[in-house]
Amino acid sequence: MRTAIYPGSFDPVTNGHLDIVQRAAKLFDRVIVAVAHNENKKPLFTPAERHELVRQCVRHLPNVSTDCFNDLLVDYVERKGGDAIIRGLRAVSDFEFEFQLALMNRKLNDRLETIFMMPKDTYTFLSSSIVKEIARLGGNVDCFVPEPVQQALARKISTPAL
Repeated sequence: MRTAIYPGSFDPVTNGHLDIVQRAAKLFDRVIVAVAHNENKKPLFTPAERHELVRQCVRHLPNVSTDCFNDLLVDYVERKGGDAIIRGLRAVSDFEFEFQLALMNRKLNDRLETIFMMPKDTYTFLSSSIVKEIARLGGNVDCFVPEPVQQALARKISTPAL
């Protein structure tokens, strides 16, 4: 069984992320969408909230599961029996950073492969940061994120900060 891990912050998960998940699910026997805890980022959603949103959005895909992790990616992938790491590339600007990560991961564990996937062209401009900014400013994000995320953004952004 060939297993791929698709790691990310997913704060929140977007239609671009889901496009990659759906296509990876056709290429691998099993895909684990792994919500990462990144101390360098200040996420809008907690890890548990992000995990639940991703779970809701992929539950229709029988060979896709979700999880959270906060350790070294290559250790997590090894623990889960993964064969490949899926990374999304939206534009050339993503490539240098992702290329460096892939080389570092290969140095740490040369058994694992990194597979770069591009989303459909309609999602190449899309990022979680842009979606959050549009939502914060009162814009409509319906075409960028699935329904559960739309609802979660509305609840989170309409709640005043204490």
